[in-house]
Amino acid sequence: MQALIEVILPVFLVIGLGYALVWRKFLNDSAIDGIMKFAQQVAVPALLFNALAHIDLSTGFDPKLLLSFYAGAATCFTIGLLGARYAFNRSWEDSVAIGFCALFSNSVLLGLAITQQAYGTGDALAGNYAIIALHSPFCYGLGITVMELVRAREAGTRMARLPATVLKAMFSNVLIIAITLGFLLNISGAVIPATFQSALDMLVRTALPTALFALGGVLYRYRPEGDLRVIFFVCALSLLLHPLITFAAASWSGVPEAGMRSAVLTAAMAPGVNVYIFASLYQRAQRVAASAVLIATGLSVFTAWFWLSVLP
Repeated sequence: MQALIEVILPVFLVIGLGYALVWRKFLNDSAIDGIMKFAQQVAVPALLFNALAHIDLSTGFDPKLLLSFYAGAATCFTIGLLGARYAFNRSWEDSVAIGFCALFSNSVLLGLAITQQAYGTGDALAGNYAIIALHSPFCYGLGITVMELVRAREAGTRMARLPATVLKAMFSNVLIIAITLGFLLNISGAVIPATFQSALDMLVRTALPTALFALGGVLYRYRPEGDLRVIFFVCALSLLLHPLITFAAASWSGVPEAGMRSAVLTAAMAPGVNVYIFASLYQRAQRVAASAVLIATGLSVFTAWFWLSVLP
């Protein structure tokens, strides 16, 4: 109960405030879109750039931690795709979008926020930043590749353009650009001038609260409509199977305590808003994606509480 009150509820109160202000029409959709755009295009990229520029690459990027998390993610994507196709009789393109919903955890707005709230900053978040650094490249790379393969197969077209399509989609994402630049700065050993670092720190402090507030406003639009069996199938994969696989793999491979917390808590988070963006990009399973984000975000209160009580 203490974990729920001290760690999880503050995060969801910020989300709830954004939701309530849009519900009561104090803020409209365009205002929330502006706040979310600032968070996703400016503040969160600044946070990731700063984190990757300063992270200790020799300790933060534990291969066992990353393998534990991404083995769970890839497994959920595969089960989500095949389950949607064969258990729910969805088209192959719909099935890829549904699989992507089970693949893409909300690693920044929920995973990072809850881990920070529970365990503080510094070394406690090194595993989170390692996961986040690979998250968009891995998930978008996998999702776009499989979707383009399915589309090419159905259209009978050649695959020569596939690598260019995947790379263009990935590196037009500002988060991936910020992560890449942070890595390059870290590797180069260059130091950010103090004045610029102070300005960057100011942006970084706004990132999580602003993004959480905007997430609440955005979630108000995603009212559950139909497809409930598929939606709860996605929720089960995202909230139950993914953290269970990650926990088992991390325990078996001997991931250190801090890394275990980061990996499992991130795996236990709801699908991120990016799953709706992916579904909208291909005009497939948008209702499932939107409703899964909303319902799973609410349910993640309980999954986060459970794992906080289980983890050391």
